[in-house]
Amino acid sequence: MGNLLFSTGLIRTDATKSDKVNRRHLIAKTICNGITYYYTPLTGTGCETECLAKNFQDSAALCPTFPVSPSAEASSTLLSDSPSNTSVSYQKQSYSSSTSRPLLVFFSWLGAQPGGMAKYRDLYLDRGMDVLLVQSSVMHFLWPRWGLEYGLEVLKILENPPFAGRVMLVHASSIGGYTFTQILTHIVQEPKKHGGLAQRMMGHIYDSLVVGTLDHMAIDFYETSIQVFHNSPVTAPALFFFSENDAMCNTAVMEKLIDVWRQRGVDVHSRKWKKSIHAAHLRCHPDDYLSTLQHFLNSLPIYSCKKTI
Repeated sequence: MGNLLFSTGLIRTDATKSDKVNRRHLIAKTICNGITYYYTPLTGTGCETECLAKNFQDSAALCPTFPVSPSAEASSTLLSDSPSNTSVSYQKQSYSSSTSRPLLVFFSWLGAQPGGMAKYRDLYLDRGMDVLLVQSSVMHFLWPRWGLEYGLEVLKILENPPFAGRVMLVHASSIGGYTFTQILTHIVQEPKKHGGLAQRMMGHIYDSLVVGTLDHMAIDFYETSIQVFHNSPVTAPALFFFSENDAMCNTAVMEKLIDVWRQRGVDVHSRKWKKSIHAAHLRCHPDDYLSTLQHFLNSLPIYSCKKTI
């Protein structure tokens, strides 16, 4: 089946460069340290706003080991290019997120900067989705049990309001694939309790997944993660972005993994480049990347995904 491995080499990444985040109305809600919810507001009633605030308080309580920002319990951040959009003007309006929207869960690469992550976030916001950003620490990899605990915390957040029951799409970049695998591990261990999450996923995208490196690390806990990913309980359509010159991705192992998934009946799409940069394919090949992503999204049975920029 080949070897799927994740390595600490992810510390050295040349991901999308940071730039100033410019966007119209956008609410960023801190759930806990490293996990942020982004959505464009819809005008709602005071009751809807109150219920949304309570849902975020409940979600924050699910992250006991990660400090919660004081703003996570009672306020949101409104990002806008216009100086007139101040916190005062925001307080005069009632906003609520639409829980009918698909939810994009973005597992970012290590050390991702706001500007770089914003490029991916906006791709999905512009396609009618809300975005949940999940950032990982290198300690989640170096201390696997911490990574597994973090995966469970993210899983609980996704199983509770305001995310419970929502159709989901996963986009994992570099080390983000490892964090997502820890969620899959819990699903495999307790399918009756967590299996519903796998059924809610309409698709999953892997950008610069680290595979086939540092073979000596394929032991114990890491070997378990490898097998879980190979036999992932998520069988929705998948898309892989990778390049032949990526030192953290063995092309032969990646292609073998794709073959294994296809043999399992998974509809797998892929885009491979001869030369690119780890976790920066969007910056190196923007037109090709976007057209491939849009084609994949168009193939999914969700109408809102078909909206183009």
